[in-house]
Amino acid sequence: MSGRVLAIRHVQFEDLGSFAPWFAQSGLQVEYLDAGVDALIGVDVLSPALVVVLGGPIGAYQDALYPFLRDELALIRARLDAGRPLLGICLGAQLIARALGARVYPGPAVEIGWQGLTLTEAGRASPLAALDGGLTSMLHWHGDTFDLPDGAVRLASTPACANQAFALGAHCLAFQCHPEVDSTRLEAWLIGHASELAHHDIDLAALRRDAGMHGERLRQQALQCLAAWWAQQCAQ
Repeated sequence: MSGRVLAIRHVQFEDLGSFAPWFAQSGLQVEYLDAGVDALIGVDVLSPALVVVLGGPIGAYQDALYPFLRDELALIRARLDAGRPLLGICLGAQLIARALGARVYPGPAVEIGWQGLTLTEAGRASPLAALDGGLTSMLHWHGDTFDLPDGAVRLASTPACANQAFALGAHCLAFQCHPEVDSTRLEAWLIGHASELAHHDIDLAALRRDAGMHGERLRQQALQCLAAWWAQQCAQ
Protein backbone atom coordinates (compact mmCIF):
# COMPACT_ATOMS: atom_id res chain seq x y z
CA MET A 1 0.00 0.00 0.00
CA SER A 2 1.53 3.31 -1.08
CA GLY A 3 0.21 6.76 -0.33
CA ARG A 4 0.48 9.33 2.42
CA VAL A 5 1.09 9.27 6.17
CA LEU A 6 -0.57 12.14 8.02
CA ALA A 7 1.17 12.67 11.37
CA ILE A 8 -0.47 14.95 13.94
CA ARG A 9 2.38 16.48 15.95
CA HIS A 10 2.13 18.40 19.25
CA VAL A 11 5.77 19.40 19.84
CA GLN A 12 8.44 19.53 17.16
CA PHE A 13 10.89 17.06 18.72
CA GLU A 14 8.28 14.34 19.34
CA ASP A 15 7.98 13.43 15.68
CA LEU A 16 7.94 10.10 13.84
CA GLY A 17 11.54 9.48 14.87
CA SER A 18 12.89 6.17 13.62
CA PHE A 19 9.60 5.43 11.86
CA ALA A 20 10.07 8.24 9.32
CA PRO A 21 12.86 6.62 7.25
CA TRP A 22 10.93 3.34 7.19
CA PHE A 23 7.86 5.09 5.80
CA ALA A 24 9.96 6.76 3.11
CA GLN A 25 11.57 3.47 2.13
CA SER A 26 8.10 1.92 1.93
CA GLY A 27 6.88 4.53 -0.54
CA LEU A 28 4.80 6.45 1.99
CA GLN A 29 5.03 10.25 1.90
CA VAL A 30 4.95 11.85 5.34
CA GLU A 31 3.02 15.05 6.00
CA TYR A 32 2.95 16.70 9.43
CA LEU A 33 0.00 18.59 10.84
CA ASP A 34 1.05 20.71 13.84
CA ALA A 35 -1.78 20.73 16.37
CA GLY A 36 -2.32 24.16 17.91
CA VAL A 37 -0.72 25.80 14.87
CA ASP A 38 -2.37 24.29 11.80
CA ALA A 39 -6.14 24.39 11.48
CA LEU A 40 -7.70 21.01 12.24
CA ILE A 41 -11.24 21.81 11.10
CA GLY A 42 -11.93 20.55 7.60
CA VAL A 43 -8.81 18.36 7.39
CA ASP A 44 -9.28 15.33 5.14
CA VAL A 45 -8.53 12.61 7.66
CA LEU A 46 -9.92 9.71 5.60
CA SER A 47 -7.81 9.71 2.44
CA PRO A 48 -4.31 9.19 3.98
CA ALA A 49 -3.10 5.61 3.99
CA LEU A 50 -2.23 6.06 7.67
CA VAL A 51 -2.87 8.66 10.36
CA VAL A 52 -0.42 8.80 13.29
CA VAL A 53 -1.25 10.83 16.40
CA LEU A 54 2.00 11.65 18.20
CA GLY A 55 2.99 12.50 21.77
CA GLY A 56 3.12 15.72 23.74
CA PRO A 57 3.24 17.12 27.29
CA ILE A 58 -0.42 18.14 27.68
CA GLY A 59 -3.33 16.05 28.93
CA ALA A 60 -5.86 14.47 26.58
CA TYR A 61 -8.56 15.78 28.94
CA GLN A 62 -7.35 19.40 28.94
CA ASP A 63 -9.55 20.71 26.13
CA ALA A 64 -10.71 23.60 28.36
CA LEU A 65 -7.10 24.80 28.37
CA TYR A 66 -6.26 23.67 24.81
CA PRO A 67 -9.45 24.02 22.74
CA PHE A 68 -7.83 22.56 19.60
CA LEU A 69 -8.11 19.16 21.29
CA ARG A 70 -11.86 19.17 20.55
CA ASP A 71 -11.14 19.38 16.82
CA GLU A 72 -8.38 16.80 17.10
CA LEU A 73 -10.70 14.37 18.90
CA ALA A 74 -13.26 14.87 16.13
CA LEU A 75 -10.63 13.94 13.51
CA ILE A 76 -9.70 10.84 15.49
CA ARG A 77 -13.35 9.79 15.86
CA ALA A 78 -13.90 10.21 12.12
CA ARG A 79 -10.88 8.03 11.36
CA LEU A 80 -12.01 5.39 13.86
CA ASP A 81 -15.56 5.40 12.52
CA ALA A 82 -14.21 4.80 9.02
CA GLY A 83 -12.10 1.85 10.17
CA ARG A 84 -9.00 3.31 8.50
CA PRO A 85 -5.44 2.58 9.78
CA LEU A 86 -4.66 4.66 12.86
CA LEU A 87 -1.58 4.64 15.09
CA GLY A 88 -1.36 6.49 18.41
CA ILE A 89 1.74 7.16 20.51
CA CYS A 90 1.68 8.47 24.12
CA LEU A 91 -0.69 11.48 24.04
CA GLY A 92 -1.94 10.03 20.76
CA ALA A 93 -2.91 6.78 22.49
CA GLN A 94 -4.63 8.75 25.25
CA LEU A 95 -6.60 10.77 22.70
CA ILE A 96 -7.66 7.60 20.89
CA ALA A 97 -8.78 6.12 24.20
CA ARG A 98 -10.77 9.26 24.98
CA ALA A 99 -12.29 9.30 21.50
CA LEU A 100 -13.47 5.75 22.20
CA GLY A 101 -15.17 6.88 25.41
CA ALA A 102 -12.53 5.74 27.91
CA ARG A 103 -11.37 7.80 30.87
CA VAL A 104 -7.92 9.46 30.72
CA TYR A 105 -6.43 10.65 34.01
CA PRO A 106 -3.20 11.12 36.00
CA GLY A 107 -1.55 7.76 36.62
CA PRO A 108 -0.32 6.39 39.93
CA ALA A 109 3.28 7.21 39.03
CA VAL A 110 5.29 9.12 36.47
CA GLU A 111 7.18 6.78 34.14
CA ILE A 112 10.23 8.40 32.57
CA GLY A 113 13.03 6.05 31.55
CA TRP A 114 13.79 2.73 29.96
CA GLN A 115 12.00 -0.50 30.90
CA GLY A 116 10.86 -3.58 29.03
CA LEU A 117 7.23 -4.34 28.21
CA THR A 118 5.35 -7.36 29.49
CA LEU A 119 3.14 -8.63 26.69
CA THR A 120 -0.25 -10.21 27.16
CA GLU A 121 -1.13 -13.41 25.33
CA ALA A 122 -2.79 -11.26 22.66
CA GLY A 123 0.33 -9.10 22.48
CA ARG A 124 2.58 -12.10 21.93
CA ALA A 125 0.34 -13.15 19.03
CA SER A 126 0.48 -9.66 17.49
CA PRO A 127 3.15 -7.51 15.79
CA LEU A 128 4.14 -6.42 19.32
CA ALA A 129 5.90 -9.77 19.73
CA ALA A 130 8.98 -7.91 18.42
CA LEU A 131 8.78 -5.55 21.42
CA ASP A 132 8.72 -8.17 24.17
CA GLY A 133 10.81 -7.14 27.17
CA GLY A 134 13.08 -10.11 26.60
CA LEU A 135 14.07 -8.65 23.23
CA THR A 136 14.33 -4.92 23.87
CA SER A 137 13.86 -2.21 26.44
CA MET A 138 11.36 0.60 25.78
CA LEU A 139 11.35 4.34 26.43
CA HIS A 140 8.54 5.51 28.72
CA TRP A 141 7.69 9.18 29.20
CA HIS A 142 4.27 9.85 30.70
CA GLY A 143 2.34 10.76 33.82
CA ASP A 144 -1.19 10.13 32.58
CA THR A 145 -2.87 6.83 31.85
CA PHE A 146 -6.26 5.64 30.61
CA ASP A 147 -8.82 2.90 31.03
CA LEU A 148 -8.92 0.24 28.34
CA PRO A 149 -11.61 1.31 25.83
CA ASP A 150 -14.63 -0.92 25.27
CA GLY A 151 -13.87 -3.43 22.54
CA ALA A 152 -10.11 -2.89 22.70
CA VAL A 153 -7.57 -5.60 23.46
CA ARG A 154 -4.71 -4.97 25.91
CA LEU A 155 -1.37 -5.94 24.36
CA ALA A 156 1.29 -4.82 26.85
CA SER A 157 1.80 -3.56 30.39
CA THR A 158 4.44 -2.42 32.87
CA PRO A 159 4.14 -2.63 36.68
CA ALA A 160 3.18 1.05 36.90
CA CYS A 161 0.91 1.15 33.85
CA ALA A 162 -1.55 -1.61 32.94
CA ASN A 163 -2.36 -0.25 29.50
CA GLN A 164 0.92 0.26 27.65
CA ALA A 165 -0.51 -0.81 24.30
CA PHE A 166 -3.87 -1.80 22.90
CA ALA A 167 -5.47 -2.67 19.60
CA LEU A 168 -8.98 -1.99 18.36
CA GLY A 169 -9.72 -4.41 15.57
CA ALA A 170 -6.97 -4.77 13.00
CA HIS A 171 -6.83 -1.08 12.03
CA CYS A 172 -6.03 0.75 15.27
CA LEU A 173 -2.88 0.37 17.38
CA ALA A 174 -2.04 2.58 20.35
CA PHE A 175 1.14 2.81 22.46
CA GLN A 176 1.42 4.62 25.79
CA CYS A 177 5.21 4.19 25.44
CA HIS A 178 7.58 5.46 22.71
CA PRO A 179 8.66 2.76 20.23
CA GLU A 180 9.31 5.48 17.65
CA VAL A 181 12.02 7.31 19.59
CA ASP A 182 15.27 8.03 17.75
CA SER A 183 17.75 7.69 20.60
CA THR A 184 20.39 9.67 18.70
CA ARG A 185 18.11 12.71 19.08
CA LEU A 186 17.27 12.25 22.75
CA GLU A 187 18.96 15.51 23.68
CA ALA A 188 16.09 17.43 22.08
CA TRP A 189 13.71 15.64 24.45
CA LEU A 190 15.89 16.50 27.43
CA ILE A 191 15.88 20.17 26.44
CA GLY A 192 12.19 20.30 25.54
CA HIS A 193 11.10 18.57 28.75
CA ALA A 194 13.67 20.25 31.03
CA SER A 195 11.09 21.57 33.52
CA GLU A 196 9.31 18.23 33.85
CA LEU A 197 12.59 16.36 34.28
CA ALA A 198 13.76 18.77 36.97
CA HIS A 199 10.39 18.63 38.76
CA HIS A 200 10.60 14.84 39.01
CA ASP A 201 14.35 14.83 39.76
CA ILE A 202 15.11 12.59 36.78
CA ASP A 203 18.73 11.57 36.31
CA LEU A 204 19.67 12.91 32.86
CA ALA A 205 22.96 11.02 32.81
CA ALA A 206 21.08 7.77 33.36
CA LEU A 207 18.63 8.59 30.55
CA ARG A 208 21.53 9.29 28.18
CA ARG A 209 23.35 6.13 29.27
CA ASP A 210 20.28 3.94 28.82
CA ALA A 211 19.47 5.49 25.45
CA GLY A 212 22.97 4.60 24.29
CA MET A 213 22.58 1.09 25.66
CA HIS A 214 19.08 0.30 24.35
CA GLY A 215 18.30 2.77 21.58
CA GLU A 216 19.59 0.88 18.56
CA ARG A 217 18.06 -2.40 19.66
CA LEU A 218 14.70 -0.67 20.20
CA ARG A 219 14.92 0.87 16.73
CA GLN A 220 15.46 -2.54 15.14
CA GLN A 221 12.66 -4.23 17.07
CA ALA A 222 10.23 -1.33 16.68
CA LEU A 223 10.67 -1.36 12.91
CA GLN A 224 9.96 -5.10 12.91
CA CYS A 225 6.75 -4.36 14.80
CA LEU A 226 5.79 -1.52 12.47
CA ALA A 227 6.50 -3.59 9.35
CA ALA A 228 4.42 -6.51 10.62
CA TRP A 229 1.50 -4.25 11.57
CA TRP A 230 1.65 -2.39 8.25
CA ALA A 231 1.67 -5.70 6.37
CA GLN A 232 -1.62 -6.49 8.11
CA GLN A 233 -3.05 -3.15 6.94
CA CYS A 234 -1.96 -3.81 3.37
CA ALA A 235 -3.62 -7.24 3.48
CA GLN A 236 -7.02 -5.77 4.39
